[in-house]
Amino acid sequence: MLKYTPFLLICLSAFTAAKAQESENTALPPNLAEAFGKFRLSGYGAVNYYAFDWETLPNKRNAIDPERLNLYLFYHFNPKIEFKSEIEFEHGGTGATMSFDPLEEFGEFEQEVEKGGEVVVEQLNLQFKWKPWLKLRVGKMRFYMGNASKHDEPKEYFTAYRPEVENTILPLGWYETGLELSGDVKLNKNKEFPFLSYKAYLVSGLDNTGFSSANWIRRGYQTRFETINADNLAGAFRLDFVFAEESEIGFNVYAGNTSGNRPKDDFTKSAWVAYGDLHFSIDKHPWRARAYGMYGYVQNSQALSAANRNLSNNLNVKRTPVGKAAAGAYAELGYDVMPVLKKESRHQLYLFGRAEWYDSMFRTEGNVSDNPRYERQVLTLGLNYFPHPQIVFKTHYAWRNLGSGEQENTFVLGFGFDF
Repeated sequence: MLKYTPFLLICLSAFTAAKAQESENTALPPNLAEAFGKFRLSGYGAVNYYAFDWETLPNKRNAIDPERLNLYLFYHFNPKIEFKSEIEFEHGGTGATMSFDPLEEFGEFEQEVEKGGEVVVEQLNLQFKWKPWLKLRVGKMRFYMGNASKHDEPKEYFTAYRPEVENTILPLGWYETGLELSGDVKLNKNKEFPFLSYKAYLVSGLDNTGFSSANWIRRGYQTRFETINADNLAGAFRLDFVFAEESEIGFNVYAGNTSGNRPKDDFTKSAWVAYGDLHFSIDKHPWRARAYGMYGYVQNSQALSAANRNLSNNLNVKRTPVGKAAAGAYAELGYDVMPVLKKESRHQLYLFGRAEWYDSMFRTEGNVSDNPRYERQVLTLGLNYFPHPQIVFKTHYAWRNLGSGEQENTFVLGFGFDF
């Protein structure tokens, strides 16, 4: 996707030049000023260091990860029509795409390295804002499930990575292509809060060749191929009761068949995925709290597990049994102690803790055995220091206990920013 980079850099340079001229009180021609005024650029990034002490992988190497740089470019055609794009630079590694050639005798998967560093166009959509309670978005968009999708910038989550429940068994940074109908419905016309916020989706579905024991449906998010199979679509609905700024309680539901999106027509049974979650978030300084719980189901998981055992090595999937059901929950609480340490300080220092439980094989079907290793309990303690409202330095220690009796402990240092 490097072909998009020159366009992005040109837009960024133009935006910077326009702002520089504006700060020098240099008048732009009216038509040029109007054009630049319709663009808006924002973004965020994160870099992390990990030190591992895992009984499951005693030789697991410590790592430094320039995790991501996400850039958003908006263009306002008019007050009711907005273009939004998001380009993500991940991990500083090498990206690759796969293609499937059906003309080969048995069908062949071909992998091609075509990107120096992984660059992904995560969003490319148009939103039509007819009324505050009625908006339509079309294109590739963020798929708002749970807490992680709403609180995805580094300053909005305490740990270096998102909560493990959402980070491990569900697609993280979930984007789908299709339609989103959304809006906010005021409950008191004379007050900003509370109000109801809803989102309804009809979007591209998952590919069940990526389902696995450890990660349930997470790797079913279609990212391996140049195009997205859309024989099976998915529907979802989210409803939140927003009672204060950055504070809400709500639920999500999701359902979609996944067999039609396999690269080959090698599994004919239906494999519907359905799950729901309850989520809660409150941000009332100096307190911040989050809570989340989910339960999900995969149809015909035994037959699917058998079919996936025969997948090609070239597809680069796990080929492990799939749980019939997965479940998980977490709760976290943070408190800004800086006013206690230094009353006049504009900085923030959050101490936080989070407790999690999740099991990617919570229920199994037929001869698929429940591997206790995939039941995980995690306790995380750490702190976040904000020297500036848009910059955060993080550290935490996580104790993960597996149902098999093994332990995986991780220490993390990192920083993030947004602009």
